[in-house]
Amino acid sequence: MPSYTAPIQDMQFILHNLLDVSAQDIPGYADLETDFTSAVMEEAGKLARDVLAPLNAVGDTVGCRLENGVVRTPPGFKEAYAQLCDGGWTGLDCDPAYGGQGLPYVMQTAVGEMFSAANMSFQVYNGLTHGAVSAINVHATDAQKATYLPNMISGKWSGTMNLTEPHAGTDLGMMRTKAEPQADGSYRVTGQKIFISGGDQDLTENIIHLVLAKIPGGPADIKGVSLFIVPKFLVNADGSLGARNAVSVGKIEEKMGLHGNATCVLNYDGAVGYLLGQEHKGMRAMFTMMNEARLSVGLQGYAQADVAYQNAVAYANDRLQGRDVTGAKNPEGPADPIIVHPDIRRNLMDQKSFVEGARALTFWGAHLIDRAHRLDDKAADGLISLLIPVIKGFLTDKGFDSAIAAQQVFGGHGYIEEWGMSQYARDARIAMIYEGANGVQALDLVGRKLALDGGKHVMGFFEMVKAFIKENEGHADLKSGFLDPLKAASKDVQAAAMYFMQEGVKSPNNALAGSYDFMHMMGHACLGLMWARMARAAYGALESGAADRAFYETKIATGRYYMARQMPATALHLARITTGAAPVMALEAANF
Repeated sequence: MPSYTAPIQDMQFILHNLLDVSAQDIPGYADLETDFTSAVMEEAGKLARDVLAPLNAVGDTVGCRLENGVVRTPPGFKEAYAQLCDGGWTGLDCDPAYGGQGLPYVMQTAVGEMFSAANMSFQVYNGLTHGAVSAINVHATDAQKATYLPNMISGKWSGTMNLTEPHAGTDLGMMRTKAEPQADGSYRVTGQKIFISGGDQDLTENIIHLVLAKIPGGPADIKGVSLFIVPKFLVNADGSLGARNAVSVGKIEEKMGLHGNATCVLNYDGAVGYLLGQEHKGMRAMFTMMNEARLSVGLQGYAQADVAYQNAVAYANDRLQGRDVTGAKNPEGPADPIIVHPDIRRNLMDQKSFVEGARALTFWGAHLIDRAHRLDDKAADGLISLLIPVIKGFLTDKGFDSAIAAQQVFGGHGYIEEWGMSQYARDARIAMIYEGANGVQALDLVGRKLALDGGKHVMGFFEMVKAFIKENEGHADLKSGFLDPLKAASKDVQAAAMYFMQEGVKSPNNALAGSYDFMHMMGHACLGLMWARMARAAYGALESGAADRAFYETKIATGRYYMARQMPATALHLARITTGAAPVMALEAANF
């Protein structure tokens, strides 16, 4: 059976050596001393390893079932969820006024990675509630907050997001679900929503659905969409649960992966709902949680890659096959472990260098969200808005690739379900699709985010890279192994952005046809910046006499691999982009 160990040392390196969290001016960060963050992550790591990870295969093989209108989760999920609630993990970074612990979002991110790697299906239930809490906390009335937040933050109640309909996915303006106003100020919500993760379950007493719908007579298209709170059970004035609302489960979808999480069709038949925020401003409320939601999905991508990598390393050290071409490394045995072979090393180094770079980028992104929310830092908000499509799109694409690569290390055993690698690949695949398919992320990056605030934020990113290179160019080892590849990649990204500005005006298709390549270019540039920063931190630790020299030397060697073997991909992406739209659009639709 596969296993999982939380990478606490690496997380601590990112928090303290890279981000230097306790020295930041962000409210709440001064408390993030090394001993404190270590204690939090040690406890989360134990829960992930001992409770959640053993249930991962159970969730995959048993799945969820619909019985008499109620979804039953896999065996052990209810007990594990109770432990999550008892430990206060459901409200780690939530508002203390409603029972949360108020820790920074960067700590929620670290813990979320552990839980997602150990059992992605299970963590989705908790993650969706977190998103719903964020939306209610920002847009609800004081009365609504008092009614819903304490029980959601404690985990007693859960939350969902209801966007997609059978005929309306990305184009939400096409939705048909309607909300009829009532004399008492409530609404009656009618329609069908699909692909609702955690749409029903037996883990919590109540489920608070956030539902996008149109109020009759409102503006057409997306401008007429509003957001509503629609509880599974109505809540009485005293806070107790009342009658069952008119929302029911049509079916549970049969999916490729993520079997332990119930993806439901939900039918609303005049269900009682309450407006969240303003009429016809539903997308504004949804976008409140979009950065966090998409960052958490990017996290899922590399978290699945990490647990797959951990098991691939263990297998490569254990599996005997062939001899090292330079001489036997296991002369007493019939063969050497496969980790001696260069192609296996290449495979594992691809995975390791991606996962550690992705973790650094995601934690840095979480720190930017903290800076934006806790300091009202507009520059941080603009930068993370630029980076979110990259974090979501690039990290999930490469996370899936890494899970497949880990599966390959196992050879034929990787194709056999009992070894667990198939599940990691299947579960990772959904992260490329939900919370905005990755093609949409690329279009968002090129079509909206590059031009955001007149291009201020992408130019700020380029200046950040330039300043880092200039500041550290006197460090010879850093320059040759890290700064020179980073500079080359940055120039490629800038050249692509310039191409979009020049050719996109002539034909928007020239920009849109290159958007996916640009998202990956930007992803490599971001990971390159992270690796250069981590290398500087590792060199600094070695120069100051750090005890665990092997860790820092390994960090530097891993970063050098990424810079040498992965960063040249930006030149390939640039070459593709500058071919324009002509090769992409050459065929008529009928000729495909």
